[in-house]
Amino acid sequence: MNVSLRQLRVFVAVAERSSFSRAADALALTQPAVSRNVTDLEQVMGLQLLHRTTREVELTEAGRLLLGNVSRVLEDLDACLQEVRGLATQRKGRVKVASSPTLSAHLLPQCIARGKQQMPDVNIQLLDRIQSDVLLSVRSGEVDFGVVIDPSEKQNLDAQTIVAEPFCLVCLSSHRLARKKEVHWSDLAGESLVLLDHASGSRRLIDAALQAHGAAASVVQDVGHTATIYSMVQQGLGLSVVPRLAIPVGWGKQAATSSKSAGSAVLLSRRLVPRVQRSIMLVKRQQRELSPVAHLVWDLIAAEALNLLDE
Repeated sequence: MNVSLRQLRVFVAVAERSSFSRAADALALTQPAVSRNVTDLEQVMGLQLLHRTTREVELTEAGRLLLGNVSRVLEDLDACLQEVRGLATQRKGRVKVASSPTLSAHLLPQCIARGKQQMPDVNIQLLDRIQSDVLLSVRSGEVDFGVVIDPSEKQNLDAQTIVAEPFCLVCLSSHRLARKKEVHWSDLAGESLVLLDHASGSRRLIDAALQAHGAAASVVQDVGHTATIYSMVQQGLGLSVVPRLAIPVGWGKQAATSSKSAGSAVLLSRRLVPRVQRSIMLVKRQQRELSPVAHLVWDLIAAEALNLLDE
């Protein structure tokens, strides 16, 4: 049965006002258009719904039955549509984000804190996983989207680069390279390095940069998290190369304070030149539309990454 919403709404307007002309005014339609919609509805139903006289319009028994039921259905439909339209502007709900460890360590906590300030009714839930598992979570639909290092394989993914992030040297303030404002990759030749393991999206880029610049360093430890790297460097086990956003906020202030105290060595970061960088991307499953609130979190992470890189 091919009955349109327009036909039903016109019928209700005529029945409630007992007039084609008053219904036409209320609906901003011409009277012939109103009459045609009611006639078409009656033809589809195979029943007369209205008694038409020169003075007024009266409902038939079938018309009264239809009006009683359709009015409630249209009210429920309008309420449902209003609720759905409200999703476009609401800031409420849960958003699940998967992220690789170097991004989970510092970028994502700051994003979550910023989100709590700007959108207190949005719960950003973080899944901290190695990059390959982040991509699996995105493809399976377990999470709304992921934050990753530019993956070599983007099949079934929509990706947006949000920032190009350079790599930095991490060393003790007592190390000879700490005296330089910038450190050349070739300066790392002969040094002992503590690096992220090969599960990290960054490792292949670091290895390629060391090889390209002839830095024949010795990798003494492969670890999965930057917190472990910093502890090992602090213990004098070697230097490290990490992404800029993996460096804790406030290291510069800590170093300045420490330099005034009696000889305690602290961790420092130094720019590596020539600049080698990794692309941080937001990824979601292809042909999956983000909810309005997930879009807000997507945009927040993109903006926060740029802000942190400028600090």
